[in-house]
Amino acid sequence: MKEQNKRLTIVHETNAYWRVVLNNPPLNMFDPWMFAELNTLMNEVEKDENLKVIVFESANEDFFMDHHDVENRTIVPDQEGAAPFFYEWPNFVTRLANSPVISIAKVRGRAWAQGFEFALACDMRFASKERAQFALIEAGGGVIPGGGGVEWLSALVGRSRALEIVLSADSYDADLGELYGFVNRSIPDAELDEFVDKFARRVASFEKRALTIGKKMVNARAGVPSQADLFTSNYILHSADLWPEGLKHYKQMSMLGLGKVGDFELNMPARLGDNASSKNDVSEE
Repeated sequence: MKEQNKRLTIVHETNAYWRVVLNNPPLNMFDPWMFAELNTLMNEVEKDENLKVIVFESANEDFFMDHHDVENRTIVPDQEGAAPFFYEWPNFVTRLANSPVISIAKVRGRAWAQGFEFALACDMRFASKERAQFALIEAGGGVIPGGGGVEWLSALVGRSRALEIVLSADSYDADLGELYGFVNRSIPDAELDEFVDKFARRVASFEKRALTIGKKMVNARAGVPSQADLFTSNYILHSADLWPEGLKHYKQMSMLGLGKVGDFELNMPARLGDNASSKNDVSEE
């Protein structure tokens, strides 16, 4: 079991604008301890009458947020906010989507699987043109995405592009994300921090009631997934992890370097594609 370390650093830029820095070295994986801190954060967000905008960013240049920590995901740590991931993630995402506070993902580095799903659950995404990469890698590992990735992408990019992203298990950069519609803007890396900070401060300067009602009106018209939709998606993923195909691929991915610092984690979509291609070549001989 991993030693508990603080995963989130909350920077109070103003009373109305916070930055939340994600930091779980070495890969910034989403684990039960990070989930506990995110739940506690939502408690604070919902109680604060002055807060209007939160920006999520990463302390890790290579990973905005990696996939969930497969080895430890069923642990419920003894700390505030801890909860079973598969059953409580839909509740967290629903709270975030319906919160009166505006959430922004500032994506620099890789957002694989859970990291992509977390970014999609935020109200907006601004991404580094040179450094951001997004991928739902699950199909390449013999399973399917849960956590809301399918639901959010279907609402944001439409059926055909959602199918492309989900079934290819490939990586998509910020420019393509902007073109497809799941990234608000692709911004040169050197300008990203200043742009997001300026945008957040501008929004935070407006009246909270106008922001809250405006978000509610957009949510009602934008196809925001329901808590029931998200719970169903998570339940299906939980079942898919027990498929023989999923178990087989998990063993193969573990041998290739899943959850370890190295080439496989840095280039997972490409490595999964290489692995599948090599097996297809063998089967055709």
